[in-house]
Amino acid sequence: MKNKVIEQYEADENMMIQIYVQWCINHDINPLELYNRAYPNQASNNVILELMETTEKNSTLIDTGTVLDVLQLFGNDDLAYVVSEEDKK
Repeated sequence: MKNKVIEQYEADENMMIQIYVQWCINHDINPLELYNRAYPNQASNNVILELMETTEKNSTLIDTGTVLDVLQLFGNDDLAYVVSEEDKK
C-alpha cells in the first residue's frame, strides 16, 4: 500500500511538471530558466529538460490559473509566484 501511494504521488508530480512546462512553452518562456529563478540553489531538473524537448507549443492549452493552482497544490509556492510575475509582463 505504501508503495502505491508513493507511485501515485510521483505520477501526480510528473503531471504537475508537464502542466508547468506546457504553460511555459505556450508562452515562449524557458521553463528551466523560470524554475531556476524560483529555486536558484537547486540542481538542474532533468524532468523539465526532458519535457522541454518533447513538448509542442499549444498542443495543450493551459491557463495561468490552472498552472498556479497545480504548483501551489504541490507546495511550489516560489515557482507559482515567479509564474504569476511572468504572466503580468
